[in-house]
Formats: sequence, C-alpha cells, structure tokens
Amino acid sequence: MSKDRIEYDASHIQVLEGLEAIRKRPGMYLGSTGERGLHQLVFEVADRAVNEVLAGRAGAVHITLTADGSVRVADDGPALPAEEADALLCRLPAGRRHAGRHVVALGLGGTGLCVANALSSRLTTELRHDGVRLLREYGRGVEVTPSAAAPSDPGAGTGTVITFRPDTEIFGTAQYAFDVLADRFRELAFLNRTLDVTLTDRRAADGPRSERFRSPGGAREFVALLGTGAGSPVHLEVFGFEREVPAMGGTVEVALRWHRFPGARLASFANSSPTPYGGTHAAGLRDGLASAVGAFAREQGPVAAAQPGATIDGVGEGLVAVVSVKLDQPEFQGATHGVLGGPAVRDGVAEAVREEVGAWFARDPETASAVVNRVLRDAHPA
Repeated sequence: MSKDRIEYDASHIQVLEGLEAIRKRPGMYLGSTGERGLHQLVFEVADRAVNEVLAGRAGAVHITLTADGSVRVADDGPALPAEEADALLCRLPAGRRHAGRHVVALGLGGTGLCVANALSSRLTTELRHDGVRLLREYGRGVEVTPSAAAPSDPGAGTGTVITFRPDTEIFGTAQYAFDVLADRFRELAFLNRTLDVTLTDRRAADGPRSERFRSPGGAREFVALLGTGAGSPVHLEVFGFEREVPAMGGTVEVALRWHRFPGARLASFANSSPTPYGGTHAAGLRDGLASAVGAFAREQGPVAAAQPGATIDGVGEGLVAVVSVKLDQPEFQGATHGVLGGPAVRDGVAEAVREEVGAWFARDPETASAVVNRVLRDAHPA
C-alpha cells in the first residue's frame, strides 16, 4: 500500500439533483446510450399512453418516427393536467411505481417521461381538451417556452401528444430500428387484447412504413406466429385458456400447439414483461402438461407401457407455447427481472394447466391421442 494518506470526506461526494443525475449517468436509467437506449426511450414515453388504453381511458396509441429524428407519441384519452405533465417531465419519482397485474411496465425504473425530457435536445407537449391545445417546450430538461394556449384543430378531440428529439450529445449517431420497436408492441398486443398501437416510420425517402398492433385473439395468435416454420401441427387448432388463480394472486393465460419438429418454443411473461430465463410460471406449465398428458397416456395403456417414463421427458417435444401471468405482487429474481419466482405461481399454473388441458383431452380424445403419440412415440422412438 502507498504510504500516502488517502483523504476522503464529505467534500468528495458529488450530489446530483433532479434531471442532472439522468444526464450525468444516462446508462443507469436506460441501460445503454446506443440503439438499445434509444428504443428504451420510446418505451419510457409510450409507457403512460399504453396504460391509458389498458385502463379504458384511451382508445389507441400512435407512435411516429419523424423525418427529422424526433419521435411523436400520441393517445386519445383525456389530456394530462398541465401540473401533472410538468411533474412527470421535470421531477424524478421517489420510487418505482407499483406495477400490479393491471399495469404494463415498459420503463426500466419507473422514471418514464423525465428520462426522455432530460435526454432530449427538444421535447414538446401538447395537451388537447375542450377545443384548446396547451403547448409547452423543453430543452435538455429545462423549460424553454412556458405554457401557451392555442385553438385545437376541428375534430382533433382530446389527448396527450409528446414529441421528443433524442440528444446527439448523449446518443451520438445511433438510429431507431423499426423492427425492434415493432416486435415489442406486437408482443404487448398479443398479451393485452384491448391494446391498440400504431407505429409509423416516416424517415425513408421512398415513403412511410406503418403497422398496427391489435390482437383480439390474444396468446392464441401469438402461438400461431411463433409456430411459423415449425413443421406440420399435430392438431390444427391452437388450444388456449385464461383464468383467475386466487392462490397466486393473479391470472394465467396459456396457449399452445404441438408440432412435428424437434425441440420446443416457449415464450413466458410476467405482467407483460418477458422472462427470457423462465421461472415458476414456465415450470408450472411443464408440470401441468406432464400431469395431463401422463393421465391420458395411462388411460391408453399400451402406449404408456411401450415407453415407460417418457411422458415427463418428452412433453415439450414439438411444443410451441406462451404462458403469461399477471400478478398483484410479482416476485422476480435478479435485477433484470429475467426470472419469475414464487412457489405459489408454480403450483397455481400447474393446477390450472392440468385441469384445462385434461378437460380439453376429455372433449377431444382424438386430438389427445395424437398429442400423446407425438410426445411418447415420436419424441422417444423405440
């Protein structure tokens, strides 16, 4: 060790207040100052608008990537009160917002609009209500022009519009990828049937590109998409159900179909957030399937006897499935929320899957036999 004495006292501590902290350490709030951070910036602004639709206060969200590099996020719900808009844009929240089963959390830390404001060279708000537009402009988190009222366009209705241009001092030359944004909004629409999001890209010289994300069929439509290229299906229709599970404090939605391809494709979600490393909901799905398939296989007798013990090992062979739980108090493992915990979730999902798949097999024994044959005979040939 050096003999020099290292002095460290309160004078060495740098205290960052308000939006200054975000500009000083943007990676702490977005995870990156590259493309990934740019995409997260869109999600931070879209977070509030998406939840307005899910709460029934708005009908749709429109997101536009403009030719000048800005992003416009608009909803048609009741306009944010001016004081609330200013607070969301200019103050760091005291803590992460409660994200129960009825809330989609697109933001990383619950900071939302203030992150976009701090990291944008220009941000404008347009609050439309009662035939009036209330406009305000900010630059790098600081108000540039105070609120000004202007007449609203005829037929414009109500709503909140936030337009921001990411600061090149923070993000350099990073660009948005339409497909990355589209994948996440498409995923959200599959998991939330009432959601209606349109993403439009006006940056290309050859004309705009636009896609609308709305999925009344929910997880069943998700499985149909995931099964593209997975070979011929064992059963034509995608099976699915959704039900309340009081024991785990939430709901579970499952959709699945077996195909004739090796391996499995399983997508799992908790409160509409991807759980790429699975967790108790994914384990519960496997447990419930093994129980239901095993029970029907035992009824068939000869098939089970031909391949003893194969049911649990092979239940995922050829399976394309989505399991989505929405919980009042989700228990995630790790800071990235990539794994869902909670033993009650595993038990609750397993019981629901066992009962629902068992009832499906009882209604359609021909399909059940095809599934069992796929799991036992095809996955474990003699």
